[in-house]
Amino acid sequence: MNAEKQNKEAVIRVENLSAHFGKRIILREVSFQAFSNEITVILGRSGCGKTTLLKHLIGLYPVRQGRVEVMNFSLAGIEEDDYHQFALRIGVLFQNGALLNSLTVAENVAIPLEQNTHLPASIIDYLVRLKLHLVELENAADLYPTQLSGGMRKRAALARAIALDPPILFADEPSAGLDPVTLSALDELFLRLKHGLGMTILLVTHEVPSILRLADRVVFLDEGRVLYAGPLTGALESDIEPIKEFFRRELSLRSLKGSSSLQSRK
Repeated sequence: MNAEKQNKEAVIRVENLSAHFGKRIILREVSFQAFSNEITVILGRSGCGKTTLLKHLIGLYPVRQGRVEVMNFSLAGIEEDDYHQFALRIGVLFQNGALLNSLTVAENVAIPLEQNTHLPASIIDYLVRLKLHLVELENAADLYPTQLSGGMRKRAALARAIALDPPILFADEPSAGLDPVTLSALDELFLRLKHGLGMTILLVTHEVPSILRLADRVVFLDEGRVLYAGPLTGALESDIEPIKEFFRRELSLRSLKGSSSLQSRK
């Protein structure tokens, strides 16, 4: 394991990150690393601090206690110009997609290219079509977000998030509101980005099927603390009770839902 780590580049380093809102402590001395060309999943029960951690990693929340370093950018007290350069090198897929309903899918995907490059319109149009082809939405380019299904909106938002070919993609609960078939298809897109484009992905999810399909490493949070950070196999074999209970409970719920679905079809 040590030799494996030495051959990998840590592109995200978090050391003793703590955060609170008023008197409520959200994160407690969180430390972990994420490595290049891997998928790292932040998981844990609702309210454990997953989304708060993600927002610190992308600079939406200021780092006041501890250290956060992403691609050699230190986010503690980062200057505005440096943050702009940092933001150009990350893609973010928000939980609700954050698409603009007044613009077509193609126009939404074009926003990062129009705002951050000096490319001619013909090249931007080509790149937009390329990204939509990658997420299998080339036929939806001229549709509006309100005309799309939930899964299609997630894929459109993903195309926009990778418009500038960022080396790192952050995704916050991408599975929210998706049925199992659509969720599996979205997971396949994440794997394609990892294997085909060499992208590093950090995502927040509580969906065990996605975790089992995607995760190289996991960071398990419980009441704002890291209970485990390391390879997925180590988490699945863990004797730490909250981790064991998380996987046991979530897999049991999936099994029950599957049985109910079968019964309803009979």
